[in-house]
Amino acid sequence: MTSPVLDGLGTPRRRLSPARILTLGTALTGLIAAFFVATTQNASAAEVVVSQGKPATASSTEVAGAYLPGEAVDGNNGTRWASSFTANAWWQVDLGASTSVSRIAINWEGAYAKAFNIQFSANGSSYTQAYATTTGAGGQQSIAVSGTARYVRINLTERALPIYGYSFWEFQVFSGGTTNPPTTPPTTPPNGTTRLLSYNKPALASTWQNDVNCNPCSPDKAFDNDPASRWATSSTNGWVDPGWISVDLGATAQISQVVLQWDPAYAKSYQIQVSNDNANWTPIYSTTTGDGLKDVINATGTGRYVRMYGTVRSSAYGYSLWEFSIYGTGGAPNTPPAKPADPAFPATRLVFEDNFNDAAGTKPSTAKWTYDPGVPQNGEIQYYTPNSENAQTDGTGNLVIEARRQDYQGRQYTSARMNTGGKFSTQYGRFEARIKVPKGNGLWPAFWMMGDDFLSGRPWPYNGEIDIMEVLGRNTNEMYTTLHAPAYNGGGGYGQKNAAGVDLSNDFHVYAAEWDSKGIRFFLDGRQVFDAAKDTVENTRGPWIFDHKFYLILNLAVGGDFPGPIDAGTPFPSRMLVDYVRVYQ
Repeated sequence: MTSPVLDGLGTPRRRLSPARILTLGTALTGLIAAFFVATTQNASAAEVVVSQGKPATASSTEVAGAYLPGEAVDGNNGTRWASSFTANAWWQVDLGASTSVSRIAINWEGAYAKAFNIQFSANGSSYTQAYATTTGAGGQQSIAVSGTARYVRINLTERALPIYGYSFWEFQVFSGGTTNPPTTPPTTPPNGTTRLLSYNKPALASTWQNDVNCNPCSPDKAFDNDPASRWATSSTNGWVDPGWISVDLGATAQISQVVLQWDPAYAKSYQIQVSNDNANWTPIYSTTTGDGLKDVINATGTGRYVRMYGTVRSSAYGYSLWEFSIYGTGGAPNTPPAKPADPAFPATRLVFEDNFNDAAGTKPSTAKWTYDPGVPQNGEIQYYTPNSENAQTDGTGNLVIEARRQDYQGRQYTSARMNTGGKFSTQYGRFEARIKVPKGNGLWPAFWMMGDDFLSGRPWPYNGEIDIMEVLGRNTNEMYTTLHAPAYNGGGGYGQKNAAGVDLSNDFHVYAAEWDSKGIRFFLDGRQVFDAAKDTVENTRGPWIFDHKFYLILNLAVGGDFPGPIDAGTPFPSRMLVDYVRVYQ
């Protein structure tokens, strides 16, 4: 089935079958299935990058608004500049001041230049040549140069792929240090604290997939510390044995642990190997009984490069990893973004609140809520009206979300959906709401959360969904709590049906979730009804993708695949009453 669509500001289609379509920002255009490492050669301690974050310009870009010149100096090896499909092009960076330049490092994409020259300029108009070649081979180039420049320009004159233009992931200008750095890494790693060594380090693989089903599933996705993105071998030539993926840790390291989070396309037989030269490999772990999901391997070895080398696939497909994490000492590690501290429960610091204590007929505050109109999903029959026409306060301290039998935009029923997208989102804490749900066949009230990267383009379910409360009007003696992620979503979501012990439609009840780095615990009136432990999910269902910010959603749906149809006895109007919504940390 298709991926969910965005209605208004943030609610996708839910209850869909799992999709393996991963659209993560701008797709790579159909270039050859090549892959390139994003690193520079070893440099002395005195050498520094002087180009990162500096203004960059170019003769053209491949697509308007994408593959911009600045993406080659943003320090992100997953973004790139690409020219239009022409034989002659140029790219330039302004260092901001006259600077002594000692080296240029270029990490080419597949569309590299066979012939190009590098020029220096003090004023952006008069240039002198610092380097030229007609035998460029792409990949990673480290070019020793000498001179002083404010502007550094590369003129590109012969393409390796004549049907395309030119493209590179990173263009780095160095100052100081040794212009001919050593190519042999040290063989003894330094002592230090064990830490993650593989985050955002350059990666290679036997093949990788880049098509409508996995776009792109390049090797760097296994090392981005993002469990909702993955590497997969190519669907055209990579569903064979052996298959492998490797990472360059940047310097010799002492490895102590490797963690693999497998996609269902896992390896039954594989080795973890290390190397000092990316050519000669030594196994430090092997198995012939791999069972997928999460493998925590306490294996030791020394090397700059680490590789997973698969020899027997679990299925007719290839190999795929959500994450490949390497821990130890040494290397040249990048520090991943810091996560917020876990709250101490019971959490008491109030960070969001709406008590709906306004006069009768007041619409929800647009300072806190976004009205989320649109056509239904999941087989629902209502239309969510704009401007919160179906959501108003009652003057006694409640928000009323009302489902009506009403002709609107070609539908015969209306209701309301509202969220805090763009107004409030956070990571971790206690999220609670006091709600009275309606009773009747086909009614579907919900209090839930969506990963806020959905608003910036990441599709559901890769952004993550946390359903704190769903009640089906046909049986208001029970509630549902569910998590949705790439490996478990729709009818296969991770969660359960919980017996309430009372008829939830007769009175208000408090629905809550307490969420930290260890997992999410769900509560009804202070009683824990379900525990979604991160470690359990990773070892039984797939990657845990919930360690980032989420926003809140309230809605009342009518009909649909999950609650079933309405009937003659379903009351209209039907009302979902919300006393308050609060978030504590």
